[in-house]
Amino acid sequence: MRILVTRSQDDAVRTAGRLAERGHDAVIAPVTEVVPTGDPMPAETWDALVVTSAHAQEALAQIGDRTKPVFAVGPHTASAVREAGFHHVVTADGDAKSMIGVIRDAARSGTTLLHVTARHHKDEPAASLRAAGYRIVQWEAYEAKAVASLQPSAAEALHTGQIGAALHYSRRSATIVLRLTEEAGLTSTLRTFPHLCLSPDVAAPLEGLGIATLQAARPDEEALLALLDGLP
Repeated sequence: MRILVTRSQDDAVRTAGRLAERGHDAVIAPVTEVVPTGDPMPAETWDALVVTSAHAQEALAQIGDRTKPVFAVGPHTASAVREAGFHHVVTADGDAKSMIGVIRDAARSGTTLLHVTARHHKDEPAASLRAAGYRIVQWEAYEAKAVASLQPSAAEALHTGQIGAALHYSRRSATIVLRLTEEAGLTSTLRTFPHLCLSPDVAAPLEGLGIATLQAARPDEEALLALLDGLP
């Protein structure tokens, strides 16, 4: 089966490898490009880092003190943190809820946490951590910029009915896919195959247009790819 993968380039290539292991071909068509924002690291002092994406790796290289603890949202992010030179890494299970849990287990209320995040980011885990008494300093160090148009290879695959399913990892990227396909006159083609989504939040923009979705049992890639096994 040919699977549409619209993640940023590095993530999409990694996903394509996992799809190949399952006997599928990936049509890689990133709808975002991850770039540094250029925002300086906050001057405030902090006790530990919170990292919710491996895209923070470049920003982490700017931090001189690598001895402080780091809370990483999942194993892939934790690997990027270690590659950046940090050794005291606590890893959650890949979602905000589990990350909040590991932080509350390991750090006392009142701790100041530097959250290295994207320009466009969700309220969690910061909102719940603030409510629990933690001080959150956010550094919007990188940005997933929307591309100007759908890649020609993806547009052709959609137009000729070659796509058997699509993978969606974030609500924002799903929204961008909808906009780009509308601009290309290809919205109707999205209704011809299932869209596999990491969570109900990711699925919402698609379902709002009556597009069929399937949602992963857990918000991680393994659960998302497992949905492929149930497709006819």
